[in-house]
Amino acid sequence: MAKKSAVNRNLAVKALVKQYAEKRAALKAIANDESLPLEERFEARLKLAKLPRSSSAVRIRNRCEVTGRPRAYYRKLKMSRVALRELGSQGQIPGLVKSSW
Repeated sequence: MAKKSAVNRNLAVKALVKQYAEKRAALKAIANDESLPLEERFEARLKLAKLPRSSSAVRIRNRCEVTGRPRAYYRKLKMSRVALRELGSQGQIPGLVKSSW
């Protein structure tokens, strides 16, 4: 199980990303629009830089929904390999059979 503080920090980052998503997208659109004057684009980049760093989507860490583990994460299942293996061994994942030889 991951540290609760790490999991909670990641949840806070997700909330900030959601809160600032529209504002960030609008400022990025202005900053990358080459038809606008350079001063206006530069001003948009300055406003973008003033937003909280944790409001950027790249700051979100993929974590296992079951254990909170940050490594060996399967995006499709939203869980780590360790949790997947454990749940598969218990027969809680339909169609998954743990191999043993």
